[in-house]
Amino acid sequence: MTAKRLLTVLLLLVSLSIYADPPLSPVTTPNWGIKTNALYWATATPNLGVEIGIGKKSTLDISGGYNPFTFKDDKKWKHWLVQPEYRWWFCEKFNGHFVGVHAHYGEYNVGGLTMFSENMENNRYQGRLYGGGLSYGYQWILGDRWNLQAEIGVGYAYLDYDKFECGDCGKKLKEDNRHYFGVTKTAVSLIYIIK
Repeated sequence: MTAKRLLTVLLLLVSLSIYADPPLSPVTTPNWGIKTNALYWATATPNLGVEIGIGKKSTLDISGGYNPFTFKDDKKWKHWLVQPEYRWWFCEKFNGHFVGVHAHYGEYNVGGLTMFSENMENNRYQGRLYGGGLSYGYQWILGDRWNLQAEIGVGYAYLDYDKFECGDCGKKLKEDNRHYFGVTKTAVSLIYIIK
């Protein structure tokens, strides 16, 4: 499936869901949440997200992360990523089970990392990725203003990259691309609710 077809399918699903859940009335104040993903922080990546109530059972979540760091021995995990997601809640927004459809776009410069593979340890990859997927999650109310959320998503990502010898100025070895199908989103997020 091409990226254009995937985006068309995602937009169609969102359009149908919005039709099924009419927008909030002007009298009702929509809920907002500001969040951060603890799992993303575990990769040394600062991240922030905002979730906006757009219907009685629907929200729009926009989350992103930015990692500008180069670690010792020229190990790199530099990247930025943004993931917008439309969510449909089974009971009420910001509480309980939800399903979502998400997209993602990012750019990366990674290499010298021993935890993934020998190839990743000995080379550096610089490029971009985009795609989308479906997700499932659950949100617990912790208090009047705090929630905890767990989420997992699966889908597709297209990676377009240049491969270099490891290091800052390594020789360019090739230009290539890869199609990835699998986990595209994981989160354990702490959320501050703005009513």
